[in-house]
Amino acid sequence: MSRRRDRKRRGVLGWAWRLLLLLVLWLVGVASYIVWVGERDQAAPADVIIVLGAAAYDRNPSPVFKERIRHGIDLYQRGLAKQLIFTGGFGNGARFSESQVARSYALKRGVPPQAILIETESRTTRQNLQQAAALMKTHNFKRALIVSDPLHMARALRLARAMGIDALGSSTPTSRFRSFETRKRFLLQEVYFFHRDLFVESR
Repeated sequence: MSRRRDRKRRGVLGWAWRLLLLLVLWLVGVASYIVWVGERDQAAPADVIIVLGAAAYDRNPSPVFKERIRHGIDLYQRGLAKQLIFTGGFGNGARFSESQVARSYALKRGVPPQAILIETESRTTRQNLQQAAALMKTHNFKRALIVSDPLHMARALRLARAMGIDALGSSTPTSRFRSFETRKRFLLQEVYFFHRDLFVESR
């Protein structure tokens, strides 16, 4: 009897270890995919460049947001699109929305006002892209070149395509997330959001 129980216990433990190994391999695969997408630059001609929002401090973009804006301006000046969309609403108590701050930054660097569209309602990546998609529909834009940080790009592209946007990604090459610790936290966050979004989409 005891031998049978031992065999049963070993069998259960064996299956538990197999499941744990599969879970670890899956998570490593998701993380590797997120890194791969972020390192792949798809910069190509498009109707519009969408710069995803990030924090702003009054009139000034945060270091993270500044690098996104600068990369969007660079793509615009390279002639890859004739229009920029800056996204991002108002933070708690903020006088200016993230997109207004980005617009001001771009104007000071020679981007003409008619080349800039903004939305001031969004607070999340999903909302950034929903608002950008609405602007694209209004102006009859089809293809968008999306700008964000490398580890954010996989989620951004996935959400954009789920909304019907013909999306390409161009991650900022000067992301402020450079240290091992900041990149690790960002990657773990994106792995979490990858699975959360799967759950949301399946409902």
